[in-house]
Amino acid sequence: MRISPTARQCAALACALLFAAGVAGCGSASTPPEVTSSRVTAAAGPLATTMTTASGVWAVVVMGGSAAEENNFWQLFTVPARGSLWSLVTPPAVADNGGLVTAADTGGTSQLRVAFRPSQSLTFSPLASTADDGRAWTTGLLDAAIAADPDALAARGTSMLALLADGTVERSASSGASWSTLVRPGVLTASAAGSRCRVTALTAVSLTSSGTPLAGAACSAPGSAGIFAYVQGTWRATGPALTGSLASQPVRVLRLTGTATGNTALLMAGTGSTARLYAAWTSDGSRWTISPPFPTDGARVRSSGTGPGSLMWVMLADGRAVTVSSRSVSWGSLPAPPAGTAVLGVLPAGTIDALAVAGSSLTLFQLTGTPGTWSKAQEIKVPIQYGSSS
Repeated sequence: MRISPTARQCAALACALLFAAGVAGCGSASTPPEVTSSRVTAAAGPLATTMTTASGVWAVVVMGGSAAEENNFWQLFTVPARGSLWSLVTPPAVADNGGLVTAADTGGTSQLRVAFRPSQSLTFSPLASTADDGRAWTTGLLDAAIAADPDALAARGTSMLALLADGTVERSASSGASWSTLVRPGVLTASAAGSRCRVTALTAVSLTSSGTPLAGAACSAPGSAGIFAYVQGTWRATGPALTGSLASQPVRVLRLTGTATGNTALLMAGTGSTARLYAAWTSDGSRWTISPPFPTDGARVRSSGTGPGSLMWVMLADGRAVTVSSRSVSWGSLPAPPAGTAVLGVLPAGTIDALAVAGSSLTLFQLTGTPGTWSKAQEIKVPIQYGSSS
C-alpha cells in the first residue's frame, strides 16, 4: 500500500518532534559540529540517476508538477537483474520533495541506502535502507541536511559516508546508526592537497575497495582533478593525472561512484561551449584509466548514472545520450531517447531502458534492434496527490 505525500509529511513531522525530544528511535541527539569556515559545497549534478547492482537496477526520478508549488515528488523504481518489469519502491512515510540520494552497498550485499533531502520544514535527512529490493525498509537519521549531489552518500558494508550541505563529511561505522565528523567545512580546502587544487566545492564522497574515504571536488586551479583520499588522518590528492586540454582547464568532479570493481568518476573540464566530459576508473583509488574527451557543445548534463561493471551513461540537455566504459574507453552514442526521458537504466545483461516522465506517469522504453529503436515496454501510474505538500 502506498502512503500519500500527506501521510509522509505527518510522519516526517512526528519524527521531527521525536527527534527534538531526544527519542532514540528517530535518531541520535548529538550536538552538530561547529562550523569553523565558510561553506564550500555546490551541487555537482542532477539528482536523477540510476545504478546497476547485482540485484538489479535502481532509478531515482522526480515526478508530479511544479517544485515552486511543492508538487514535485521524488520516486525510486527498481527492476530485478533477471526481470524486465520495473516497480515503484519509494520508501514510505517521509516527505520527498527535496530529493533522494541513494547509495548501493559496494561490499557485495544487496543493501540500498536512501537519504531524503530536507523539505517540509525539516532540517535533517531521514534515512531508509532495504535488503530485499524495496519490499521492506528500515529507518534511520542523519542529523543534518545531506548535500544536493547524486553521490553525497556512500556505503560499503557497515561503513558509510555522507556529504552535508554545509561541506561537512560525516562517517558511520554502524550502517548509519551513529555518525561522527570526518572533516569539517573548509578543512580539506585548507589542506596542502586542497590548496594546490584550489577547491571551490565538495561534490561527492565514495569509498574504495579497501574502505578508504574519497572526496570529489570542483577545483579552480587548471589541470587539477579534485579527488582526495583520507589516509592516516590526512587528505591526499589521488585523482588521475591530467594531460592535454585537461591540464589547462579547471576541472569539476560531477560523479564519484563506488562500484563492485572500484570507483568511477565523471569529470567536466572547462565551462560553456568548450566544456569536455571525461570518465575515469580506478580499482584501488590511486591508479586511474581515463577516457578521451567528449564535447558537450555547451549543453548541460541532464542526468547520469552507472551500469554493469565500469559502464557509465550520460544524458545531455540537447537530447544526446552516450555511454562509456573502461573496457572500450571510447564514448558511444545512443539513439535519441524518447521525449520526457529522465534517466537510462542499464540491466546486467546489457539491455538499456529509457524512463520517461510525464506528470504522474512513468513510461518505460526499451532499446531494441540494430542500429536500435526505442519501443514502449511498460507504463506505471504513480498515485500522486497534488497540493498535499502545501
